[in-house]
Amino acid sequence: MLSAANRLLLRSHTQILSKSLASASELKKTPLYDYHVVQGGKMVGFAGWSLPVSYPDLTHVQSHLHTRKGVSIFDVSHMLQLHIHGKDRVKFMESVIVADVESLAPDTGTLSLITNDTGGIIDDCIVHKSSAGFLNLVCNAGCADKDLAHLMERCSEAQGSGMDVAIEVKPNHSLIAVQGPLTQSVLQQGVSSDLSLLYFNHTALVDVWGIPCRVTRCGYTGEDGVEISVPDDRVVELVEKLTSVSDEVKLAGLGARDSLRLEAGLCLYGNDIDETTTPVEAALMWTISKRRRAARDFPGAGVIMDQFEAKPKSGKRRVGIVVEKAPGRPHYPVLNTDGAVVGEITSGSPSPCTKQNICMAYVDHKYIKNGTPLQVQVKKKVFPATKVAMPFQPTNYYNPPK
Repeated sequence: MLSAANRLLLRSHTQILSKSLASASELKKTPLYDYHVVQGGKMVGFAGWSLPVSYPDLTHVQSHLHTRKGVSIFDVSHMLQLHIHGKDRVKFMESVIVADVESLAPDTGTLSLITNDTGGIIDDCIVHKSSAGFLNLVCNAGCADKDLAHLMERCSEAQGSGMDVAIEVKPNHSLIAVQGPLTQSVLQQGVSSDLSLLYFNHTALVDVWGIPCRVTRCGYTGEDGVEISVPDDRVVELVEKLTSVSDEVKLAGLGARDSLRLEAGLCLYGNDIDETTTPVEAALMWTISKRRRAARDFPGAGVIMDQFEAKPKSGKRRVGIVVEKAPGRPHYPVLNTDGAVVGEITSGSPSPCTKQNICMAYVDHKYIKNGTPLQVQVKKKVFPATKVAMPFQPTNYYNPPK
Protein backbone atom coordinates (compact mmCIF):
# COMPACT_ATOMS: atom_id res chain seq x y z
CA MET A 1 0.00 0.00 0.00
CA LEU A 2 1.25 3.51 -0.84
CA SER A 3 2.21 5.75 2.07
CA ALA A 4 0.56 9.16 2.44
CA ALA A 5 3.73 10.85 1.16
CA ASN A 6 3.84 8.62 -1.91
CA ARG A 7 0.15 9.24 -2.63
CA LEU A 8 0.69 13.00 -2.47
CA LEU A 9 3.74 12.82 -4.74
CA LEU A 10 2.00 10.52 -7.20
CA ARG A 11 -1.01 12.83 -7.43
CA SER A 12 1.20 15.91 -7.83
CA HIS A 13 3.35 14.54 -10.62
CA THR A 14 0.50 12.73 -12.37
CA GLN A 15 -1.18 16.12 -12.70
CA ILE A 16 1.88 17.45 -14.50
CA LEU A 17 2.13 14.41 -16.75
CA SER A 18 -1.58 14.46 -17.61
CA LYS A 19 -1.11 17.82 -19.31
CA SER A 20 0.70 15.98 -22.10
CA LEU A 21 -1.31 12.77 -22.29
CA ALA A 22 -2.34 11.33 -25.65
CA SER A 23 -3.82 8.00 -26.63
CA ALA A 24 -1.37 5.11 -26.72
CA SER A 25 -1.60 4.83 -30.50
CA GLU A 26 -0.49 8.47 -30.90
CA LEU A 27 2.50 8.29 -28.61
CA LYS A 28 6.03 8.08 -29.97
CA LYS A 29 8.41 5.52 -28.52
CA THR A 30 12.07 5.90 -27.63
CA PRO A 31 14.54 3.13 -28.55
CA LEU A 32 14.37 2.07 -24.89
CA TYR A 33 10.57 1.57 -24.91
CA ASP A 34 10.61 -2.25 -25.09
CA TYR A 35 13.32 -2.35 -22.43
CA HIS A 36 11.18 -0.19 -20.12
CA VAL A 37 8.22 -2.52 -20.59
CA VAL A 38 10.28 -5.64 -19.87
CA GLN A 39 11.61 -3.98 -16.69
CA GLY A 40 8.05 -3.28 -15.52
CA GLY A 41 8.09 0.45 -16.13
CA LYS A 42 4.70 2.14 -15.72
CA MET A 43 4.36 3.84 -19.09
CA VAL A 44 2.58 7.19 -19.43
CA GLY A 45 2.24 9.84 -22.09
CA PHE A 46 4.50 12.88 -21.77
CA ALA A 47 5.12 15.51 -24.47
CA GLY A 48 3.80 13.08 -27.09
CA TRP A 49 6.05 10.21 -26.00
CA SER A 50 5.48 7.02 -24.02
CA LEU A 51 7.88 7.10 -21.08
CA PRO A 52 8.17 5.39 -17.67
CA VAL A 53 6.87 7.34 -14.69
CA SER A 54 8.16 4.71 -12.23
CA TYR A 55 9.45 1.14 -11.85
CA PRO A 56 8.17 -1.62 -9.54
CA ASP A 57 11.34 -2.02 -7.46
CA LEU A 58 11.17 1.46 -5.91
CA THR A 59 8.35 3.79 -4.91
CA HIS A 60 8.47 7.38 -6.09
CA VAL A 61 9.97 8.56 -2.79
CA GLN A 62 12.49 5.70 -2.71
CA SER A 63 13.59 6.44 -6.29
CA HIS A 64 13.94 10.13 -5.51
CA LEU A 65 16.03 9.47 -2.38
CA HIS A 66 18.12 6.84 -4.17
CA THR A 67 19.15 9.43 -6.77
CA ARG A 68 20.42 11.66 -3.96
CA LYS A 69 22.73 8.90 -2.64
CA GLY A 70 23.37 6.42 -5.47
CA VAL A 71 22.87 6.43 -9.25
CA SER A 72 19.67 6.62 -11.29
CA ILE A 73 19.21 6.26 -15.04
CA PHE A 74 16.54 8.34 -16.80
CA ASP A 75 15.50 7.93 -20.43
CA VAL A 76 15.52 11.44 -21.94
CA SER A 77 15.67 10.35 -25.56
CA HIS A 78 12.55 12.41 -26.26
CA MET A 79 14.65 15.58 -26.06
CA LEU A 80 15.50 17.40 -29.30
CA GLN A 81 19.22 17.10 -30.17
CA LEU A 82 20.60 19.48 -32.81
CA HIS A 83 23.96 20.31 -34.36
CA ILE A 84 24.57 23.84 -35.67
CA HIS A 85 27.20 23.95 -38.44
CA GLY A 86 28.95 26.64 -40.48
CA LYS A 87 31.53 29.38 -39.89
CA ASP A 88 28.79 31.76 -38.69
CA ARG A 89 27.27 29.24 -36.26
CA VAL A 90 28.17 31.27 -33.15
CA LYS A 91 26.85 34.52 -34.60
CA PHE A 92 23.65 32.77 -35.62
CA MET A 93 23.18 31.07 -32.25
CA GLU A 94 23.57 34.39 -30.45
CA SER A 95 20.83 35.81 -32.68
CA VAL A 96 18.30 33.34 -31.24
CA ILE A 97 19.43 32.61 -27.65
CA VAL A 98 20.68 34.82 -24.80
CA ALA A 99 23.92 32.92 -24.05
CA ASP A 100 27.40 34.32 -24.56
CA VAL A 101 28.31 31.50 -26.95
CA GLU A 102 31.35 33.37 -28.24
CA SER A 103 33.00 33.24 -24.81
CA LEU A 104 32.47 29.52 -24.25
CA ALA A 105 35.67 27.52 -24.17
CA PRO A 106 35.82 24.50 -26.51
CA ASP A 107 33.81 21.54 -25.19
CA THR A 108 31.98 23.58 -22.57
CA GLY A 109 28.41 24.80 -22.45
CA THR A 110 25.65 26.49 -20.50
CA LEU A 111 21.94 26.66 -19.88
CA SER A 112 20.34 29.29 -22.09
CA LEU A 113 16.98 30.65 -23.22
CA ILE A 114 15.39 31.00 -26.64
CA THR A 115 13.54 34.31 -26.41
CA ASN A 116 10.96 36.00 -28.62
CA ASP A 117 10.83 39.64 -29.71
CA THR A 118 8.64 40.61 -26.74
CA GLY A 119 11.06 39.11 -24.20
CA GLY A 120 9.11 35.90 -23.55
CA ILE A 121 10.80 32.52 -23.21
CA ILE A 122 10.16 30.20 -26.17
CA ASP A 123 12.15 27.45 -24.44
CA ASP A 124 15.13 26.79 -22.22
CA CYS A 125 17.98 24.80 -23.74
CA ILE A 126 21.54 23.58 -23.25
CA VAL A 127 24.19 24.73 -25.74
CA HIS A 128 27.74 23.37 -25.99
CA LYS A 129 30.61 24.51 -28.20
CA SER A 130 32.21 21.37 -29.60
CA SER A 131 35.91 21.33 -30.46
CA ALA A 132 34.84 19.29 -33.51
CA GLY A 133 33.58 22.50 -35.14
CA PHE A 134 29.86 22.64 -34.40
CA LEU A 135 27.45 23.67 -31.66
CA ASN A 136 25.41 21.04 -29.84
CA LEU A 137 21.92 22.17 -28.76
CA VAL A 138 19.46 20.19 -26.63
CA CYS A 139 15.86 21.43 -26.31
CA ASN A 140 12.77 20.27 -24.43
CA ALA A 141 10.64 17.56 -26.01
CA GLY A 142 7.42 19.43 -25.33
CA CYS A 143 8.73 22.35 -27.37
CA ALA A 144 10.56 20.32 -30.03
CA ASP A 145 8.21 21.07 -32.93
CA LYS A 146 7.92 24.81 -32.28
CA ASP A 147 11.64 25.11 -31.45
CA LEU A 148 12.70 23.39 -34.64
CA ALA A 149 10.28 25.43 -36.77
CA HIS A 150 11.48 28.65 -35.11
CA LEU A 151 15.17 27.80 -35.50
CA MET A 152 14.78 26.65 -39.11
CA GLU A 153 12.93 29.87 -39.98
CA ARG A 154 15.65 31.99 -38.39
CA CYS A 155 18.31 29.84 -40.10
CA SER A 156 16.68 30.40 -43.49
CA GLU A 157 16.64 34.16 -42.84
CA ALA A 158 20.30 34.05 -41.83
CA GLN A 159 21.25 32.10 -44.93
CA GLY A 160 19.34 34.63 -47.03
CA SER A 161 21.45 37.41 -45.55
CA GLY A 162 24.64 35.57 -46.52
CA MET A 163 25.48 33.77 -43.27
CA ASP A 164 27.16 30.36 -43.45
CA VAL A 165 25.03 28.29 -41.09
CA ALA A 166 23.04 25.04 -41.18
CA ILE A 167 20.96 23.06 -38.67
CA GLU A 168 21.12 19.26 -38.44
CA VAL A 169 18.77 17.17 -36.32
CA LYS A 170 21.16 14.68 -34.74
CA PRO A 171 20.12 11.39 -36.37
CA ASN A 172 19.69 8.01 -34.71
CA HIS A 173 20.85 9.00 -31.23
CA SER A 174 19.23 8.41 -27.87
CA LEU A 175 19.91 10.37 -24.70
CA ILE A 176 20.11 9.00 -21.17
CA ALA A 177 20.70 10.93 -17.94
CA VAL A 178 22.83 9.12 -15.36
CA GLN A 179 22.41 11.05 -12.12
CA GLY A 180 23.62 10.79 -8.54
CA PRO A 181 26.77 11.20 -6.43
CA LEU A 182 28.15 7.78 -7.41
CA THR A 183 27.88 8.44 -11.16
CA GLN A 184 31.59 9.04 -11.72
CA SER A 185 32.72 5.92 -9.89
CA VAL A 186 30.25 3.76 -11.82
CA LEU A 187 30.89 5.28 -15.25
CA GLN A 188 34.66 5.32 -14.82
CA GLN A 189 34.63 1.52 -15.00
CA GLY A 190 33.69 1.77 -18.68
CA VAL A 191 35.78 4.81 -19.68
CA SER A 192 39.55 5.00 -20.18
CA SER A 193 39.82 8.81 -19.80
CA ASP A 194 39.83 10.40 -16.34
CA LEU A 195 36.27 11.57 -15.59
CA SER A 196 37.49 13.59 -12.61
CA LEU A 197 38.68 16.13 -15.21
CA LEU A 198 35.22 16.41 -16.79
CA TYR A 199 33.60 19.25 -14.86
CA PHE A 200 30.02 20.54 -14.76
CA ASN A 201 28.81 21.61 -18.21
CA HIS A 202 31.90 20.15 -19.90
CA THR A 203 31.45 17.63 -22.71
CA ALA A 204 33.63 14.99 -24.38
CA LEU A 205 33.46 12.33 -27.07
CA VAL A 206 34.42 9.08 -25.39
CA ASP A 207 33.92 5.34 -25.75
CA VAL A 208 31.84 3.94 -22.90
CA TRP A 209 32.40 0.17 -22.70
CA GLY A 210 33.41 0.43 -26.35
CA ILE A 211 30.30 2.37 -27.40
CA PRO A 212 31.00 5.76 -29.04
CA CYS A 213 29.18 8.41 -26.98
CA ARG A 214 29.08 12.10 -26.15
CA VAL A 215 29.24 12.44 -22.36
CA THR A 216 28.22 15.79 -20.88
CA ARG A 217 28.47 16.59 -17.15
CA CYS A 218 25.02 18.04 -16.50
CA GLY A 219 21.49 17.01 -15.55
CA TYR A 220 18.11 18.05 -14.21
CA THR A 221 18.24 16.73 -10.66
CA GLY A 222 20.64 19.04 -8.81
CA GLU A 223 23.01 16.09 -8.34
CA ASP A 224 26.31 15.31 -9.98
CA GLY A 225 25.76 13.30 -13.12
CA VAL A 226 26.03 13.11 -16.88
CA GLU A 227 23.87 12.99 -19.96
CA ILE A 228 25.03 10.50 -22.57
CA SER A 229 24.16 10.77 -26.25
CA VAL A 230 24.44 7.24 -27.63
CA PRO A 231 23.58 5.53 -30.95
CA ASP A 232 20.00 4.22 -30.93
CA ASP A 233 21.10 0.69 -31.75
CA ARG A 234 23.41 0.51 -28.71
CA VAL A 235 21.45 2.36 -26.01
CA VAL A 236 19.95 -0.82 -24.51
CA GLU A 237 23.43 -2.35 -24.39
CA LEU A 238 24.73 0.71 -22.54
CA VAL A 239 21.89 0.76 -19.99
CA GLU A 240 22.26 -2.98 -19.36
CA LYS A 241 25.98 -2.53 -18.80
CA LEU A 242 25.43 0.35 -16.36
CA THR A 243 22.86 -1.58 -14.34
CA SER A 244 25.06 -4.67 -14.22
CA VAL A 245 28.21 -3.10 -12.75
CA SER A 246 26.71 -1.99 -9.44
CA ASP A 247 23.67 -2.57 -7.27
CA GLU A 248 23.69 1.19 -6.68
CA VAL A 249 22.46 1.80 -10.25
CA LYS A 250 18.67 1.89 -10.58
CA LEU A 251 16.21 2.83 -13.32
CA ALA A 252 14.10 5.91 -12.59
CA GLY A 253 11.11 7.59 -14.18
CA LEU A 254 9.43 10.90 -14.79
CA GLY A 255 7.91 11.11 -11.31
CA ALA A 256 11.24 11.19 -9.49
CA ARG A 257 12.74 13.41 -12.18
CA ASP A 258 10.09 16.06 -11.56
CA SER A 259 10.35 16.09 -7.76
CA LEU A 260 14.16 16.12 -7.97
CA ARG A 261 14.23 19.15 -10.30
CA LEU A 262 11.75 20.98 -8.05
CA GLU A 263 13.96 20.46 -4.99
CA ALA A 264 16.85 21.82 -7.07
CA GLY A 265 14.83 24.92 -7.98
CA LEU A 266 14.89 24.11 -11.71
CA CYS A 267 12.13 25.29 -14.03
CA LEU A 268 9.72 23.04 -15.92
CA TYR A 269 8.80 24.65 -19.22
CA GLY A 270 5.06 25.17 -19.50
CA ASN A 271 4.68 25.32 -15.73
CA ASP A 272 7.31 27.73 -14.42
CA ILE A 273 8.32 29.52 -17.64
CA ASP A 274 6.64 30.13 -20.98
CA GLU A 275 6.28 32.77 -23.69
CA THR A 276 4.47 35.11 -21.29
CA THR A 277 7.36 35.22 -18.78
CA THR A 278 10.65 37.06 -19.22
CA PRO A 279 14.08 36.11 -17.86
CA VAL A 280 13.74 38.95 -15.34
CA GLU A 281 10.43 37.66 -14.01
CA ALA A 282 11.69 34.06 -14.01
CA ALA A 283 14.83 34.98 -12.00
CA LEU A 284 16.99 33.76 -14.89
CA MET A 285 18.98 36.91 -15.67
CA TRP A 286 22.12 34.99 -14.68
CA THR A 287 21.88 33.29 -18.10
CA ILE A 288 22.63 36.65 -19.79
CA SER A 289 26.27 37.79 -19.54
CA LYS A 290 27.43 41.38 -19.12
CA ARG A 291 28.53 41.45 -22.76
CA ARG A 292 25.12 40.34 -24.05
CA ARG A 293 23.34 42.75 -21.69
CA ALA A 294 25.44 45.66 -22.90
CA ALA A 295 25.06 44.74 -26.57
CA ARG A 296 21.28 44.25 -26.31
CA ASP A 297 21.51 42.08 -29.42
CA PHE A 298 19.35 39.05 -28.50
CA PRO A 299 15.62 38.71 -29.24
CA GLY A 300 13.51 40.79 -26.85
CA ALA A 301 16.60 42.51 -25.41
CA GLY A 302 14.95 45.92 -25.28
CA VAL A 303 12.00 44.65 -23.24
CA ILE A 304 14.14 42.45 -21.00
CA MET A 305 16.84 45.03 -20.25
CA ASP A 306 14.35 47.85 -19.69
CA GLN A 307 12.56 45.61 -17.19
CA PHE A 308 15.84 44.63 -15.53
CA GLU A 309 17.08 48.22 -15.21
CA ALA A 310 13.75 49.75 -14.13
CA LYS A 311 13.67 51.57 -10.79
CA PRO A 312 11.80 51.04 -8.60
CA LYS A 313 11.52 47.34 -9.30
CA SER A 314 8.02 46.09 -10.03
CA GLY A 315 6.09 43.22 -11.56
CA LYS A 316 6.14 39.52 -10.73
CA ARG A 317 9.11 37.29 -9.82
CA ARG A 318 9.61 33.52 -9.57
CA VAL A 319 10.28 32.53 -5.96
CA GLY A 320 10.40 29.56 -3.63
CA ILE A 321 7.66 29.04 -1.05
CA VAL A 322 7.21 26.54 1.77
CA VAL A 323 3.60 25.87 2.78
CA GLU A 324 2.59 24.57 6.21
CA LYS A 325 0.37 21.49 6.54
CA ALA A 326 -0.88 21.25 2.91
CA PRO A 327 0.99 20.76 -0.40
CA GLY A 328 0.71 23.57 -2.94
CA ARG A 329 -0.38 22.77 -6.50
CA PRO A 330 -0.10 24.67 -9.79
CA HIS A 331 -2.57 27.57 -10.03
CA TYR A 332 -3.26 27.76 -6.30
CA PRO A 333 -3.43 31.45 -5.29
CA VAL A 334 -0.71 32.98 -3.12
CA LEU A 335 -2.02 35.57 -0.65
CA ASN A 336 -0.42 38.18 1.56
CA THR A 337 -1.17 38.21 5.27
CA ASP A 338 -4.15 40.50 4.63
CA GLY A 339 -5.71 37.90 2.33
CA ALA A 340 -5.14 39.73 -0.95
CA VAL A 341 -4.00 37.64 -3.94
CA VAL A 342 -0.37 38.50 -4.74
CA GLY A 343 0.66 35.56 -6.88
CA GLU A 344 0.15 31.98 -8.09
CA ILE A 345 1.91 28.65 -7.64
CA THR A 346 3.40 27.11 -10.78
CA SER A 347 4.92 23.90 -9.34
CA GLY A 348 4.40 22.24 -5.98
CA SER A 349 5.05 18.97 -4.18
CA PRO A 350 5.98 17.43 -0.85
CA SER A 351 9.80 17.28 -0.72
CA PRO A 352 11.18 13.81 0.09
CA CYS A 353 14.47 15.32 1.30
CA THR A 354 13.41 18.39 3.27
CA LYS A 355 10.07 16.92 4.44
CA GLN A 356 8.40 20.23 3.58
CA ASN A 357 5.68 21.25 1.11
CA ILE A 358 7.77 23.14 -1.44
CA CYS A 359 6.50 25.29 -4.29
CA MET A 360 7.62 27.61 -7.04
CA ALA A 361 5.38 30.61 -7.54
CA TYR A 362 5.22 34.01 -9.16
CA VAL A 363 4.52 36.77 -6.66
CA ASP A 364 4.51 40.55 -6.73
CA HIS A 365 8.03 41.97 -6.42
CA LYS A 366 7.39 43.47 -2.97
CA TYR A 367 7.06 39.94 -1.48
CA ILE A 368 10.37 38.43 -2.71
CA LYS A 369 12.45 38.92 0.45
CA ASN A 370 13.38 35.67 2.19
CA GLY A 371 11.28 35.08 5.28
CA THR A 372 8.31 37.08 4.03
CA PRO A 373 5.12 35.58 5.51
CA LEU A 374 2.51 34.59 2.94
CA GLN A 375 -0.51 32.31 2.64
CA VAL A 376 -1.62 29.74 0.08
CA GLN A 377 -5.24 29.02 -0.68
CA VAL A 378 -5.90 25.29 -1.00
CA LYS A 379 -9.48 24.91 -2.22
CA LYS A 380 -11.55 26.74 0.44
CA LYS A 381 -8.86 26.75 3.14
CA VAL A 382 -5.91 29.06 3.63
CA PHE A 383 -2.55 27.81 4.99
CA PRO A 384 0.48 29.76 6.25
CA ALA A 385 3.48 29.93 3.93
CA THR A 386 6.91 31.54 3.83
CA LYS A 387 9.04 32.85 0.99
CA VAL A 388 12.38 30.96 1.00
CA ALA A 389 15.53 30.80 -1.08
CA MET A 390 16.00 28.22 -3.82
CA PRO A 391 17.27 25.59 -4.29
CA PHE A 392 15.24 23.92 -1.55
CA GLN A 393 17.82 21.11 -1.41
CA PRO A 394 21.54 22.00 -1.80
CA THR A 395 22.87 21.13 -5.25
CA ASN A 396 25.84 18.85 -5.81
CA TYR A 397 27.26 19.91 -9.19
CA TYR A 398 30.83 18.82 -9.97
CA ASN A 399 32.70 22.09 -10.40
CA PRO A 400 36.45 22.72 -10.73
CA PRO A 401 38.30 23.30 -7.45
CA LYS A 402 38.60 26.98 -6.51
